[in-house]
Amino acid sequence: MEEARHALATPLFADLAGDARVSFEFFPPKTEKMEETLWQSLQTLSPLGPRFVSVTYGAGGTTRERTHATVARVARDTAIPAAAHLTCVAATRDEIDAVADAYWQAGVRHIVALRGDSPVPGEKFQSPVGGYANAVELVEGLRKLHPFEISVSAYPECHPDSVDAAADIDNLKRKLDAGATRAITQFFHEAETFFRFRDVATKAGVTAEIVPGIMPIVNFGAVQRMSAMCGTVVPPWMGTLFEGLDDHPAARQLVSATIAAELCRRLYAGGVRDLHFYTLNRAELSYAICHLLGIRAKVPVPARAEAA
Repeated sequence: MEEARHALATPLFADLAGDARVSFEFFPPKTEKMEETLWQSLQTLSPLGPRFVSVTYGAGGTTRERTHATVARVARDTAIPAAAHLTCVAATRDEIDAVADAYWQAGVRHIVALRGDSPVPGEKFQSPVGGYANAVELVEGLRKLHPFEISVSAYPECHPDSVDAAADIDNLKRKLDAGATRAITQFFHEAETFFRFRDVATKAGVTAEIVPGIMPIVNFGAVQRMSAMCGTVVPPWMGTLFEGLDDHPAARQLVSATIAAELCRRLYAGGVRDLHFYTLNRAELSYAICHLLGIRAKVPVPARAEAA
């Protein structure tokens, strides 16, 4: 845990050395108002020079179509690399391959390949007839289609469906060996959690980049529920910090930004140079966290000129 000791000894909110990179995750908007919020958030975060922005994906028609439309617009109208989520849920291999090919034709070169969860809450994932069984098969299929950059998921506190941590690490290694470029983790709440996971993965032979996923806390109750669903431990000190802030949203945001910035600072002190933020389509917290870390706006990202 040398990284943790170094992180604790580093001055609070010391500016990063200029070598940190960020990326941001959005979900497809369901309404016109939500779409306006998403694009305002994207415009706010764009000057930070994100490595890429990703858009999540759900099973079934409308969600899939909204994801494609959002990713295609990012690829078409901005200079930010766009990454599209793709899952194995409720679709055949041919259908998934067709979606991936449509992304390629739209100029999208980065896929976040996930197994996905069952569309029925509480039920275990079942591969549809003729579908990809898991993320390993999905990565292999994408590699046969086009030379995509591929990100996959990783779980510092073990995926709920895994038999144990060793099996979970083995699954991660198989996804990377199948051709994935990097892994992006599920959110976690303490830097030591990531460092322990990274150490175990390295010992197991994982050499690819592992990017920590950061979840700024907008609503503590909601994060508690999400953490329980995915097996993420919520430390007691976090509940103490958010206690009494239900009716004070501005103060809650200040506390949330401080907690997340401190997590990122400790990760940076432990050698992490890339951070992936789950934005929930809102820019304020992620922008504030980056500012606290010393990540400042670069040259604004211009919109691409429309074809004549």
